[in-house]
Amino acid sequence: MTVSHLWNIPGRLVLYRDESTPRLDVGEIAAYLQETLGIPTETKQDFLKEYGRGDLRRIAERIAEARVRNVDKPFEIEEAAYGEIAFELRFLEGPAKKVPGVLYDGLRLEKLLRELLPRKMRTSRVQHIVFTSRMIGTFERDGRYHAHVNLCGYPSIISTSGAVEAPAKPREYYVMKQRFMQAGDAVPFELLKERFSGQFIDYDDPRMTEVLKGYALQCMVHSIAGEPFCGNRKCRLFDAHWQSELIEAQLHGDRFCKKHTEMLTAMKRAAGS
Repeated sequence: MTVSHLWNIPGRLVLYRDESTPRLDVGEIAAYLQETLGIPTETKQDFLKEYGRGDLRRIAERIAEARVRNVDKPFEIEEAAYGEIAFELRFLEGPAKKVPGVLYDGLRLEKLLRELLPRKMRTSRVQHIVFTSRMIGTFERDGRYHAHVNLCGYPSIISTSGAVEAPAKPREYYVMKQRFMQAGDAVPFELLKERFSGQFIDYDDPRMTEVLKGYALQCMVHSIAGEPFCGNRKCRLFDAHWQSELIEAQLHGDRFCKKHTEMLTAMKRAAGS
């Protein structure tokens, strides 16, 4: 049963490209969302290139302040070191570079992006989804940070690195990795990738666009109806914790469960009315 009178359907949706992930076709994701939801959707360049033309050093400083420095403690702002600011500045000046190995507090990063939006674009009538290679996470009830593929909010953030690192790989992958580490050997990541080929999403994976269609839709269902996730493993709105679950939901599943098939049909009808 839908409650469409409580929905907040925007008049426009804007997606921002991740220039560091060339295989990610944000235009294809935009077309998918427009077809599925009936909401006019457009794409723009990298978010920080689009709206970060002001004081780049200050923006770099604020991004550096969003770094998670202890995954076992709630986020606390710490003054960024000179080297951290310089690191972030390099990626602002060259957005085609992939940001490696840093976890950012997703809510803090979301706040920065929201404040960078021009006032006329900062309205519930315009929803935004920002694609980035930065790894995002939130502090959870179990007392530690968890990385995510997406953060549903305003604006929503989707991490291409999160699609690779957040859902866990097959258990056997970690067993083999641990054996190499215990033996004091360098971990042969290319060998592991070959051994488990197709069982997880990797960087610059040709499947990335298809996978992130579902995560972008999760953001929009959250924005419109306040419920991004589904308990059905074969529904694209399923919250996957393992790569096998991600692949089943986004690539091998029945696309949507009965409930969300009906909900999306109703949303498209409401958007067109």
